[in-house]
This record gives sequence, structure tokens and C-alpha cells, in this order.
Amino acid sequence: MKHAPSFGPLAAKRRKKRGDGPFLLAVLPLYAFTLLFVAGPLIYMVVLSFLQRAEVWGVVYTFTPQNYVHILDPIYLKTFVESFKLALLSTALIIAVGYPFGYFMAKLTAKWKQRMMLLLMIPFWTSSLIRLYGWIIIFRANGVLDKVLMALHVTDAPLKLLYTYPAVVVGMVYALVPFMIFSVYSSAEKLDWHLVEAARDLGANALQAFLTVSLKLTLPGLLSGIVLTFIPSMGLFFIADILGGNKVVLVGNVIQEQLMKAHNWPFAAALSVVLMVLTSLSIALYRRVAKVKDLEGLV
Repeated sequence: MKHAPSFGPLAAKRRKKRGDGPFLLAVLPLYAFTLLFVAGPLIYMVVLSFLQRAEVWGVVYTFTPQNYVHILDPIYLKTFVESFKLALLSTALIIAVGYPFGYFMAKLTAKWKQRMMLLLMIPFWTSSLIRLYGWIIIFRANGVLDKVLMALHVTDAPLKLLYTYPAVVVGMVYALVPFMIFSVYSSAEKLDWHLVEAARDLGANALQAFLTVSLKLTLPGLLSGIVLTFIPSMGLFFIADILGGNKVVLVGNVIQEQLMKAHNWPFAAALSVVLMVLTSLSIALYRRVAKVKDLEGLV
């Protein structure tokens, strides 16, 4: 009796067929979870955005693009513009704070790296809402900040910082800056510092060595941090609610109002779809820039 060889293309094909069963069973829960809790809600949201609001409660299953036309109203366009401006300002400040922090943290010794990592992770052990309410204590009239400034004779009267635009910006920076720090740190830690020293030996000053070597090699971490901070800052409505009151309104605030107060679910879904498209375009731009930088590195 002849036995089939245990090597060659046919044998590899048989082994692959025998391994397909366990592999499919292993990935089936992942596919099911993705379909039920990712693709399903997204499809439902898109379909809901083309329906009509019922007069009392729920929706009317009649196709209409009116929800998207309604977004073109000046008041809602202004909300998108203001959210975009706040996201740009917050991201710029986060870069100014987070990039140097993550870059120089990568140059510390192993013991101090662990300590700084622990200090950055400790705030995540507490609810973000509780941490934001702590900023109310700092910013309120006659609060901690006012007492410190008046004790230093910087101001003569309490400042009205709470429920202002700067308070919201500070809250955004505080909530999102760790993501920038971790992203930059992950790139800077892999940086070959001998390349920086070589640039200095060849006559470059500290700034030139940073711009030509360090910045280029840590750019992937910087771009990742921008994506992780810019996109959430457009929709973190609870920060605007807590620190801005009714004076700072973001797209997320409008979506919450349409869901909870106006019960206009189709319009809220349309706003969510537009916000999702804008964030997807930001991610696509990031991937394109990262791809171009990779090609430049190969050249």
C-alpha cells in the first residue's frame, strides 16, 4: 500500500485543511462580536440618519435626506467650526506640553522611566468625571487658583475662570495629554541616540540635530498622538458641560441634546455620521502622511 508523501504542495494543502477547523472556531467569536457591536450599530446609525422623527416618540420609517440638509443651518455649521477650532487649539497645546515630556522621558534612566510611567498612569485609576470636578475646585471664584494668585499679589480680586473657554481648553489638555506623551515616548525610546551625537560631530548644533534627526525619527509617535488627541477633542462634550457650562457648545453637546431632550434620534444620527466622516478623513490623512514619511525613509 502506497502512502502519500508527507512533504510537498499537496501535503501542505492537506495540513492547511486540517488546521482550518480550529482556526475558524477561534476567530468566529471575534467576527461575531465585530458584526454585532461594531458593524451593526454603525449600519443602524446610518440608516437612522435617513429616517424622520415621529411627532411624539420614535421615528417614522420614511426615507429623507432632510436631516443632513438641516446640518447646513448656520447654527450647526458654526458648532462644527467651533469644535474644529477647539480641537486644533487643544491639540497644539497638547503637542507643546506632551512632545517635550515624552521625548525627554525617553532619555531618563530605567528607574526614573518606571516612576514617570507610574505617575502618568495614576490619574487613570480615578474616574475622569471626578478629576474634572477637581478642576471646578481650582477654577471657581475664591478657589485654589484664586487664593494662590492673590497670595502672590498677582491679582487683587477673584478671577472668573470657571465656565469659560480657557477652562474647557485646560480640561481638554489635561484629559488628553497622556496619550501624546505615551505616543511620543514609544517612538523616542526606540531612537538611536548615537545618530544625534553623529549629527553634532558633523557640525550640527542642538536645534539642527533635533530637526534633522530626532524629530524625523519620532514623527510616527507625534502623528499617532495627534490622532489620539485631535479626534476625541471634537466630541468630548462632558468636558464642555462641566467646565464650560452652556457657554461652550461642541458637536457632542448638540448630539446629546437631540438624544436626551429633543428626542430627535434621526438628526442626532446624522450629526454622528458627519462627525464620524470627519474623524475618518483625519485618520486617512494621518495614514497618508505616515506612508509618505515611510517612503522618504526608504529613499
